[in-house]
Amino acid sequence: MGAATDRLLAMMPAGEGFAPAFADVRDLQVAAMNERLQEVGQRIKLVKMRAADAGIDAIASHADMVPLLLPHTAYKSYPESFLHERKWDKLTRWLGTVTACPVDGVDLAGVEDMDQWAEACAAAGVFVSCSSGTTGKPAMLPAARSDLDFAGAENIVAVQWGSAIRAGDKRVMAGYGATAQSPRNNATGSALVAAFVDHTRLATSKVPAITMGSISKMITLRKAIAEGTARPAEIAEFERESAAREAAFSGALAAAADHVIAHRADKLFIMAMWGPLYLLAEEVRNRGLSGKDFHPENAVFLGGGLKRAQVPPNYKEYIYETFNLSPAFTYQMYGMQETQTSMPRCSHGRYHVPAWMVCLPLNKAGDALLPMTGEVEARAAFFDLSMQGRWGGVISGDRISIDYRPCACGAASPSIADDIARYADIEGDDKIACSGTVDAYVRGIS
Repeated sequence: MGAATDRLLAMMPAGEGFAPAFADVRDLQVAAMNERLQEVGQRIKLVKMRAADAGIDAIASHADMVPLLLPHTAYKSYPESFLHERKWDKLTRWLGTVTACPVDGVDLAGVEDMDQWAEACAAAGVFVSCSSGTTGKPAMLPAARSDLDFAGAENIVAVQWGSAIRAGDKRVMAGYGATAQSPRNNATGSALVAAFVDHTRLATSKVPAITMGSISKMITLRKAIAEGTARPAEIAEFERESAAREAAFSGALAAAADHVIAHRADKLFIMAMWGPLYLLAEEVRNRGLSGKDFHPENAVFLGGGLKRAQVPPNYKEYIYETFNLSPAFTYQMYGMQETQTSMPRCSHGRYHVPAWMVCLPLNKAGDALLPMTGEVEARAAFFDLSMQGRWGGVISGDRISIDYRPCACGAASPSIADDIARYADIEGDDKIACSGTVDAYVRGIS
């Protein structure tokens, strides 16, 4: 990486990235984004084409980066037929348009499903993570080995900056829910376990793994059923698998409750999303236990929103009271699959943006930069300077309120209010100005 990028990333290991004010790193960020354009941008076909069309060969300001940001939908821009018809060669060619990693070494011999395709890519040094949604087209997110290493290390630093949880605590792992099995999730999960958990007291999950292949298969079946093209045998298979997964989740919930209750005197490290964690709290309460029965230094790592889970208005208080949780040992963060840097929540309830994670507030259409001063309500866009395997610049579907002034918690870094919303949920639709152009680019070069 370049000198400016290296200076910013050097702040990560000691957790110093949340200290500088935006004004103190503004010029360094611009220089670093220019370094990333010259190095990584030239190796990513999609970015190279956008730069050429926009007439941009260097970054001299934050605004210069806006035309080169990719909409989050860029990682879903492959034709669905590549999955449904198992066109692994064409899917690999598409992957080559959005990654800086070479894909010509991917050996597709014997590849018959998505999981095998991902393994073939990993063997060639391209680690593909797949979004876990089962109702829509999954995003394919390529990464280099260095990206996975950074994501794991950065997570540990962020947890310790945003909470009183400390490496070496030797906690007992607990939680409930299913996480998509992907290189990214595996890297961050194993790093957190190594840092904070007692390896001798790990619970064995009874929830079936959600792999890229299972996601793809579920999407294909749902699509065929919705279109009326599914054969009776396929519908029967869908119903069997749905029933089996539901039964597995029920059994896993009981097992997770058994585990936390058995270790209620120990310091727990609970990892879950709000929805599944509420179900676990209900199960524990149904068995007659509550906060008075649990260790006062239990820790919780909360990721993601409700994901449309149906919970009562007081769900957070209910969870906290059930497991005897306190704010000091609670870690929450804001992040997204398209980037890899965490933005931890501070004691004043704001998510802090480290110096190497450039937050670019855009207008709703996503094609113009708003003033980077004071407090701004905007469409969130980011440039993650740590990314090597894909482009660090992405336009999200989130509406945020970001403040470039110092936070009341004492950190001077820009911070995001805890009222993040998705435009698709607010308005029922979300149109990013450059999405159609990006899709056209991809069709032309993949």
